[in-house]
Amino acid sequence: TAVSGDITALEGFAAMIKNCGDTCGFCSDIKNTELNRIVKQIVRITGGKTDTAAPIAAEQSGITLDGSDGKDAVVSAAAALGYDLSDEDAQKVYEEFRRVAAKKKVGAKELEVIITSTAMQAPPTYTLVNYVINNGNVISASAQVTLERDGNRTTGISIGDGPIDAALLALEQIIGSRYELEDFKIETVTEGKESIGSALVKLRFSGKLYSGNGISTDIIGASIRAYINAVNKIVYGEA
Repeated sequence: TAVSGDITALEGFAAMIKNCGDTCGFCSDIKNTELNRIVKQIVRITGGKTDTAAPIAAEQSGITLDGSDGKDAVVSAAAALGYDLSDEDAQKVYEEFRRVAAKKKVGAKELEVIITSTAMQAPPTYTLVNYVINNGNVISASAQVTLERDGNRTTGISIGDGPIDAALLALEQIIGSRYELEDFKIETVTEGKESIGSALVKLRFSGKLYSGNGISTDIIGASIRAYINAVNKIVYGEA
């Protein structure tokens, strides 16, 4: 509803059609889950605000999940936040949820970040197997990262100007390409010692920008996952 010059945001309007369209004689083919994911990513990049009327605000949802919750509970919580996940995306979100929930409880904000960084992504050409970071005030930062592609595992080892730089150099060593890093952002999703870190990486290749999101309970892991997601988009786009 527009009041005093205010304009209803697109995601809010789409949610109203989905929830009340039948009674008003309206219908649409809007993909609400994809729309919400894109809006969340734009907000994260620009620092803007979403429509607070759209489905349920994460801060007000009261959603709290832990490792004992099953896939159905996770999918139901996602639906309460306005995400209608496909079977494939539901499985991806649940697997990522289990990884995070093994270390901490997952609230609505964390679940949203899991969804927006996991659902509707490019096929995972590269997947993260493990990583080891060594860092301190008297040694150079070093990283050992192992990725898997087509069933084959490759490990990269590198020294860098800090742990994240070392990790990204190790990734470049594995992938065999050096992409231009256009932008790199890190933020915490929630407060406290067990907060989830969210990373945004933008890579430029052949004049195009490819963005990747990653989450983890540590910022280095989030950065590695974000970089891999961006690279997977490049590989998929060039296939």
